[in-house]
Amino acid sequence: MSSMSLPLEPAGAAPGAGDAAPLAERLRPRRLDEVIGQDQLLGEGKPLRAAFATGRPHSMILWGPPGTGKTTLARLMADAFDAQFIPISAVLGGVKDIREAVEQAQVAQSMGRRTIVFVDEVHRFNKAQQDAFLPHVESGLFTFIGATTENPSFEVNSALLSRATVHVLRPLEAADLARLLERGRALLGAPPIAETARERLIGYADGDARRLLNTYENVVRMAGAAPQIDEALLERSLGEQLRRYDKGGDQFYDSISALHKSVRGSDPDAALYWFVRMLDGGADARYVARRLVRMASEDIGLADPRALRLALDAAETYERLGSPEGELALAQAVVYLAVAPKSNAVYVAYKAARAFVQRDRSRPVPLHLRNAPTKLMKQLDHGKGYRYAHDEEGGFAAGERYLPDGVDERFYEPERRGLELKIGEKLAELRALNAKAR
Repeated sequence: MSSMSLPLEPAGAAPGAGDAAPLAERLRPRRLDEVIGQDQLLGEGKPLRAAFATGRPHSMILWGPPGTGKTTLARLMADAFDAQFIPISAVLGGVKDIREAVEQAQVAQSMGRRTIVFVDEVHRFNKAQQDAFLPHVESGLFTFIGATTENPSFEVNSALLSRATVHVLRPLEAADLARLLERGRALLGAPPIAETARERLIGYADGDARRLLNTYENVVRMAGAAPQIDEALLERSLGEQLRRYDKGGDQFYDSISALHKSVRGSDPDAALYWFVRMLDGGADARYVARRLVRMASEDIGLADPRALRLALDAAETYERLGSPEGELALAQAVVYLAVAPKSNAVYVAYKAARAFVQRDRSRPVPLHLRNAPTKLMKQLDHGKGYRYAHDEEGGFAAGERYLPDGVDERFYEPERRGLELKIGEKLAELRALNAKAR
């Protein structure tokens, strides 16, 4: 699906986009200053802003969820650089389309004009198809821009990836979507929308501008001569999914809270229930995957270090397989995290260490711990007296101090569960050796 970017202020419809065109196409920005959001790329001094300012396009991969502006940015670049714009859909296209794009670029080059070849859903091309771009990107025949919703590290050939800069686009914020919604209302001459309906519609869009505009356009058609678009009209238009699950409201946060607490409470059945409830209601599985990674680190930690790796593997598996196949890997992670031994000792230790550093003064690194790569540093006693632990009995320099002078805090206290039971025993043994040596 092509992407949609958000206009800054009301502007005219895109050229050639008549009343029959979808609302999202009619509202597509025509100038860079009509785009808001993606400040990490378009703000002052940021990579894409610099490319527009210097007039020097570069080959790139635009990675982000649907409706965040990938196609829009590519088209704006072509306009800004007066370049021929050749779009290719990796879903429908093939080597023949690539060959035709090369021929068109060669003609444009002979006339002194640049070419931008834009490949939507580039991850759908196989290795051979992606490799077909390489010689022409290297020769400078055209600037290559690929758009993908998938992680380029897994889905784009390393050879092509090494020749393109990856730019990450983010879902649009609620405030941005609200402004876009108002512009759409003005263009359609639609009735006002109740605040509660606006919030639910924006929550349903989930950061996707195109989804917001397509949905809103359908709602307006159903509204007819209604004086206002309210929640009842919204529910009739969107149907069961909106009624069952409101991704922008309390039910979303309550559901993820229930999933997290079920995992923390070691109840695999309840954890699976809330996991399936969220997916069934339309939650983004990638969001759930990120929360599982957080649970593995916060609630299990070193009681079972395998939990974090399994959660990451499940997230990667979902990226590779998508839905519904990848959801099984996430379910596997949910069950494993629920039955794993629990410990928040590292989480507590980290917060305690942060709090201590924030309130404490900046203490110098003890001389024996400092690096000494030069003769002068050695003359200043950097590294003097440091004991190399591997040369000591048992690989442990008993009595050596590693905290700054005057600091005797103890942040990490392992739980007596899972692997941390053994970690605690080991730390007790080492602390006893330190006490004896000191």
